[in-house]
Amino acid sequence: MTATILLVDDEENARKNIGAFLEKRGYEVTNAPDLTQARTVISQGGADIILLDVQLPDGYGPELLDETALLHFQPPVILITAFGEIDMAVDAMKRGAHDFLQKPIEFSRLEQSILRAKEIVAMRRELNHLRDEQRQQLNFIVGKSPIMINMISQAQRAAMASVSVLITGETGTGKEVLARAIHQMGPRSKKPFIAINCAAIQNTMLESELFGYEAGAFTGAVKRKNGLMEVADEGILFLDEISSMPLDMQAKLLRALEERSFRRVGGTNMIKVDVQLLAASNRDLEQLMKTGNFREDLYYRLKVVDLNLPPLRERIDDIPEFVGLFIRENNIRMGLNITNITPRALSALTRHPWPGNIRELRNAIERAMLFCDEATIDIQHLSNEFRST
Repeated sequence: MTATILLVDDEENARKNIGAFLEKRGYEVTNAPDLTQARTVISQGGADIILLDVQLPDGYGPELLDETALLHFQPPVILITAFGEIDMAVDAMKRGAHDFLQKPIEFSRLEQSILRAKEIVAMRRELNHLRDEQRQQLNFIVGKSPIMINMISQAQRAAMASVSVLITGETGTGKEVLARAIHQMGPRSKKPFIAINCAAIQNTMLESELFGYEAGAFTGAVKRKNGLMEVADEGILFLDEISSMPLDMQAKLLRALEERSFRRVGGTNMIKVDVQLLAASNRDLEQLMKTGNFREDLYYRLKVVDLNLPPLRERIDDIPEFVGLFIRENNIRMGLNITNITPRALSALTRHPWPGNIRELRNAIERAMLFCDEATIDIQHLSNEFRST
C-alpha cells in the first residue's frame, strides 16, 4: 500500500533529508514549513500520515492533534521533538499522537514508526470501504456534506454501543430510514426491528401495544398478548413521533428503560427485556419540556446520542444521488428500465424548495417515471410545479 506523508518542519534541510529518505522507500512526500500550509494540505485530503515538528513559526505543532481528531479519516501523527520535550511528547501521545521521535532523527526508527502508521491507515481504509459498501446496501444516502458524514459516523458508534438515540428533523427527512440503518449497522442487525408510530395509536391503546396485556386485563382481552417491547427483545424498538406520547405513558416508558423490565397490562410479573431504543420527533422536544408536555428525565434518557437530519433544501448537492437511488428502486418495483435524467429536469429539481423533503422528492420521481415512456426522465415528465420554477 502506498501512502502520502505530510512533512511539517520549518527547517528546509530537515525537509530535504527526511523527504529524500522517504521517497527512496516509495512514499509520496508533501512538504509544509508551517501550520498554515499544513492545514491547507490536510483540508484537501493530501495526508495519510503526518510527520510534525513541535516548534513552528506560526504556532505549536501539537495543536493539530485536536484538529485531526475531528476529521472523518484521522491521519496518524508522528511528532518530532527536541531534547528536553519528553513530557510534552507523553502528553501528546495521550491526546492521540501515534508516536514521537527525538532529534536528530534515526532513520531506522523513523521507518519503523512509518510502517506502524501505514498499518493503521490500511486498516482505516478497509473499514471505510466496508462502511461504504454497507451504506449502499442500506439505501441510505450519506451525501457529501461534513454534517452528514459526521452524523453517520455518530450513528455507527451508537449502533455498535447499543445506546439510545434521539433522531430529530422535519417531516420527510428520513428519520425512520436512519433508524433502520442504525439497526443494520450494529450487532443487533439479525434481531427484530420494531417500529411504532406513537401518533397513529390511540392514547388508551398505546400502553397495551407497547407492553402487552394479560387475559382478562380489560373487556375484549380474551388471551394474553405480548407487547411490542417484548417482541423487540435483543433487537431495536423505534418510537416514531414520540412527542405524541401522553405524559403518563412517558413515565411508564422511562421506568421500563431504566429497569430494563415492565409489567403487561393486568399482570404482576416483571418481564425483562434487552432493547436498544431509538426515538424520533419532528417537533421541538425542548420547547415541549418548557410547556410541560414532555418529561425532562425521559428526554435526557433518550438523548444519549442526538442526531438531527437536515432538510433537503440544505442538501441540494445530494439530490442527484437521491434521484439515482429512487430510479433504481422504482425500476425494480414498477418493472421499468429508466436509466437517466436530463440536466434541465435535474436543474428543476434542485431549484425546488422541497417543503416535504426526501419523501416529496421520492414521490416526484415516482410520478415522473410513471409518465416517462423513454429511458430518460425529462422536464415534461415532471409535474407542473417543477416546470414553472
